[in-house]
Amino acid sequence: MSYHDSPLFQPYDLQGLTLRNRIAMAPMTRARAGKERIANQLMAQYYRQRAAAGLIISEATTISPQANGWNQSPGIYTSEMIQGWQQVTQAVHEEGGKIFMQLWHMGRASHSSFHDGELAVAPSAIMIDDGELQHTPNGKEPHEVPRALETDEIPGIVADYAKAAAGAKEAGFDGVEIHSANGYLLDEFLQSKTNHRTDQYGGSIENRYRILDEVVQAIRQVWPEERIGVRLSPNGAFNGMGSPDFREQFLYVAKQLNQYRLAYLHVMDGTQFGFHSLGEPMMLPEFRQVFDGPLMGNVAYTRESGEQAIARGDADLIAYGRPFISNPDLVERFAKDAPLNPAADMSDWYSPTGAAGYIDFPTLEAV
Repeated sequence: MSYHDSPLFQPYDLQGLTLRNRIAMAPMTRARAGKERIANQLMAQYYRQRAAAGLIISEATTISPQANGWNQSPGIYTSEMIQGWQQVTQAVHEEGGKIFMQLWHMGRASHSSFHDGELAVAPSAIMIDDGELQHTPNGKEPHEVPRALETDEIPGIVADYAKAAAGAKEAGFDGVEIHSANGYLLDEFLQSKTNHRTDQYGGSIENRYRILDEVVQAIRQVWPEERIGVRLSPNGAFNGMGSPDFREQFLYVAKQLNQYRLAYLHVMDGTQFGFHSLGEPMMLPEFRQVFDGPLMGNVAYTRESGEQAIARGDADLIAYGRPFISNPDLVERFAKDAPLNPAADMSDWYSPTGAAGYIDFPTLEAV
């Protein structure tokens, strides 16, 4: 299929925001914000290089000190952090791109060494059971049992999301994505494996959804619904996730989110990032039946499979993650059906290694 005929390269009206193509850059943790967690010129250059995407979704950005849990990931809860992100949004906009900020609370995936000895928080006191060690400021350490949040603490976390969304707006972003995937706080509330609460935030499919709905409602006081996206990972095993009732839970979530006019629902429908194998994986057509708004697919799509998903009507946008790491000009390479750069060294994906493995990949023109 030629560049001109490919559905990936057609402009798209994202609830009133015009995108020049249907290729999204997926959020990817890159750990270059320094110990102060402030976006910088290096990050601005990284995003500028990739601004040909129809939509960039920023790396996960923490909403509060409590939300932290990854070395040198950025935040959005101080005026200095807002100012740091302004250089990133300016760089993307100068190249004609659009960018949403992904809002993040790590929940039990954090560690006490990020919080002066205070335990990470979660819906319930259940430790990650993936058999892996955790990267902390002190090196690799075992996972810990988190502290279960008290019911009266939850409104404060919801307010942190709203404040962070306001910070993203001040920083010049075009919208925000609520990170409710990959075993972080909101996903932990959604899933029966990690939510054993007996208050109004647990005990049923409806109650486990409650905090995500409260976050959406709080953020819509700051941003129009059309500038709010939500990310889900129904098939994921990352951070020890996977619940027997995953299908019922995530179909209910999608149905409830359908009451809003969201910018999009971002579904990690692929299984290559880790699959819990608790049933048939949930794919985009299943979500299309219950969600009327724009749908974004993600995980291991190629140019061809992305085109096919859009042509079938399964997806409106396709997000690409790892290919964008080593191919800053991924959009051009797809358009010209050109070969991609070799995959980046995994040790540079999530580690604070500066420019190396970050902004030093050759473009097609340079090659």
